[in-house]
Amino acid sequence: MKRKRIALIAAGVIIVGVVTGYTLLDKSLGNNVQIESVIPGQASTAGNGESTNNTGASAGATVTAEQLNGNWTVADTSKVYWSVTTSKETVNFVDNKVQGTWKVNIEDSTSMAGEGTVDMSALDSGNGQRDEHVKGEDFLAVTEFPQSTFVVKSFSELPAEWTEGATVPVEMQGTLTVKGVEKDVTFQSQAAYSGGQLMLSGTTTVAFSDFGLSNPHTVVLGTENNLEVRLELVLKK
Repeated sequence: MKRKRIALIAAGVIIVGVVTGYTLLDKSLGNNVQIESVIPGQASTAGNGESTNNTGASAGATVTAEQLNGNWTVADTSKVYWSVTTSKETVNFVDNKVQGTWKVNIEDSTSMAGEGTVDMSALDSGNGQRDEHVKGEDFLAVTEFPQSTFVVKSFSELPAEWTEGATVPVEMQGTLTVKGVEKDVTFQSQAAYSGGQLMLSGTTTVAFSDFGLSNPHTVVLGTENNLEVRLELVLKK
């Protein structure tokens, strides 16, 4: 009877240990970052298939060319997200150290120019151990390649008439550089003017191999070969 009781206690300890270990592993490997859109009314995603809607100013007055045209600078509230889909869920990394410019001319899209720089040392998934690994020499090698950049080669033609708070489609073709490797990409985006600011929300999909990176799958989780890069930019004159 005594041996049976000891065996039952041991079994209970093992079960508790397994459950606790799985819970801690699930927390460490899971998503901790919600993607937030800078455009009012646009859906934001948490990386788990759920979405939330931001609230903001509704469409209103006509926006003039004088208000739109000119040189814009990326504000410090801007963010870039990198999203990796595993066999369990999508894990988001956010970077809030973003700089850049956008020269706007709604009458002549060929004269427009844009570029941006992201400080990769600020990459954050809400899990320090995971972030340290991703930024380490075996993957992004942030010490050697501290910045990722995007330089626009061409913009799609912008509509001549804008309305305060309403979105307009913008396609940006250019070169994305990560870990010193260049890749031509296209960002499918939405832009909006509101309160004297320009907001730009755009995404593109690339593969790890595009930048000489290996798929970061583990023995626990599989990982898709593609990842999404998402711009959530606020610009000011």
